[in-house]
Amino acid sequence: MALNLFLHNKFFEAVELLKPWRKDSMYHAMGYSSIMTMQAGMTFAPKDLETATAALEEALVTCQRFRRKATFVEAVSNIISRRVEQVTEEEMHAELCYAEVLLLRGALTFIGDESVIGFIKGGMKMRASYQAFKYCQELLNTYKTLTEESDTFRNFAGGVNMGIGSFNLMLSLFPARVLRLLEFLGFAGNREMGLSQLREGATRSSLRSILSTLTLLMFHLYTSVILGTGEGNVAEAETLLAPYVDQFPNGALMLFYTARIAMLKGNFELAQQKFAECIAAQQEWYQIHHLCYWELMWSHSFQQNWLEAYHYADLLCKESKWSQAIYVFQKASILTMMADEEAMKTGEQVENLFRQVEGLRLKFAGKSVPTEKFAAQKAKRYSDPDPSKLVIPALEMMYMWNGFAIVGKRPELTENILNTILKAEDQLANDPNPSAYLTDDQCLVQMLKGLCLRHLGCLLDAESCFTYVILNEKNIKYDAYLVPFVTYELGLLYNQQGDAKKAITYIENAKLNYKDYSMESRLHFRIHAALSSIRNSVKSTME
Repeated sequence: MALNLFLHNKFFEAVELLKPWRKDSMYHAMGYSSIMTMQAGMTFAPKDLETATAALEEALVTCQRFRRKATFVEAVSNIISRRVEQVTEEEMHAELCYAEVLLLRGALTFIGDESVIGFIKGGMKMRASYQAFKYCQELLNTYKTLTEESDTFRNFAGGVNMGIGSFNLMLSLFPARVLRLLEFLGFAGNREMGLSQLREGATRSSLRSILSTLTLLMFHLYTSVILGTGEGNVAEAETLLAPYVDQFPNGALMLFYTARIAMLKGNFELAQQKFAECIAAQQEWYQIHHLCYWELMWSHSFQQNWLEAYHYADLLCKESKWSQAIYVFQKASILTMMADEEAMKTGEQVENLFRQVEGLRLKFAGKSVPTEKFAAQKAKRYSDPDPSKLVIPALEMMYMWNGFAIVGKRPELTENILNTILKAEDQLANDPNPSAYLTDDQCLVQMLKGLCLRHLGCLLDAESCFTYVILNEKNIKYDAYLVPFVTYELGLLYNQQGDAKKAITYIENAKLNYKDYSMESRLHFRIHAALSSIRNSVKSTME
């Protein structure tokens, strides 16, 4: 009932239904603490973080009461024989709920405690959760051959699918060097296994089917787009979402993902309509509105409707606490894309906005957020005694979020963006007072120009743009990220031309020959995804 209320946008009612039972029932405890964690993750408000932390600690105590207590002799014999002891179905569910709450507690520790100690604590809770899920999988494998599948057992199996699948999928995203460290700590990540487990969980008739579905949607429509090559499995996402759209036609989550699918297909007009419907569907969690504002800002940016894009960036600056540094940088960047008289009507001072970025940065575990650090480094030009304007910064950030792969679905819009880039190219060439950033700016323009040309199918012209950047490597003073990113893009271009061997060589070079540049981890995620995709493609061709 609570899950049903939640999916019908009645978030407060769902919480009120769960709350009275949270100390007596493991499922009410897990459900209540999950919603509190979601809320804290969306608001970042200290009060919400405290409430969620207390709810999770309380849920761990509740789940612990129902878990099986092994005697000392049993514990020793289990270590020696690796035997799965006899447990009741209730104890199996308690173990599963305990694993889920531990996972949420670890995630919340990363958000709420920004120290290195907090980071380690979060990691330890994640590891304990992973071990608990693995134990649940052992129980599942042992008991599914012994018992006929009851409703409660099917729900247990669905939870194992979701937990094991989510961990494997998440870990498979990490580049090899990070994964080797995680494997040393007891983690392992297999993408195909993760997807298989989640698909099984999504198709089971269980309490957690929707959660497995939402995890797959997040992977296909966000994670693999931003941290991959820009391509998500939209077809599977549509198939997964369809039954829930029929069941919850006005559900905010369903409307949101319907809009995101339209966005990735290049249908920005339908996406904008569905995001507007999502905003109108509920007024309880304004943070879902903020997710829609972010998407609307980008969809209007893809169309170069800069005034509309500015409107949503401004709303994010005023209402959302997620990343003020990025929001302010985006707003300032969008203003630089507008005609002077149009920008003046907003009453904003572009220089002042860029100067605010550095002071708005967040830190997690003592480390900067890479996108915020990148934005602050770019904005620094406006803090120099003799400020130098950024060149097409909104398009540069569009690239960092893999937006060119999305707008590339619309050739006419890609051509419009190319025309904007060509104007910037002319302005740099004819600038009577070139700044110290001239070569960097010219290389940025050539990279973005090459991206547009590649998506328009002009591969030789795109190659010459990318080559220009590599030839100017020694003259680039500030934006060291350009050469490794362009080397990677050249690899994708050669793959597009059908030369997989050359593609792999260039992409490997981008990984091995450069270090200590902006957004390095994001490029390594993309490289990992690209190499996996190309090698799998070569392997299937050979078979």
